[in-house]
Amino acid sequence: MSEIAIEIRDDRAAGRLEALAEGEVVGRIEYFVLDDPARALVPVHTIVEPAHEGKGIAGSLARELYTLAAREGDPVAPLCPYVVKWAERHPDEAPAADPELLRAAKQWLVAHPDRF
Repeated sequence: MSEIAIEIRDDRAAGRLEALAEGEVVGRIEYFVLDDPARALVPVHTIVEPAHEGKGIAGSLARELYTLAAREGDPVAPLCPYVVKWAERHPDEAPAADPELLRAAKQWLVAHPDRF
């Protein structure tokens, strides 16, 4: 696996954490901010462009999402299968999600089917 130099930017208004290589978006995590019962970042999808798969981009995005959440003092309640698996492999960087927040995040997603 050869990693490439990427820049990661948070487009909070669009709900995307984007990975850029040479100015081109090569991957992203789509997420929303849960406010009730508590604030949390909720990743829903991780997408890496096919030409850039296997270069560590998805892992870099997951790591940055947890770093961003920690910096803001918010937990992550992952619904994205990739982020769930990444968190299981990196428990030192990705604290386990509160089951109540996960339930609330799933309910929010069901109530907003047009969002993702």
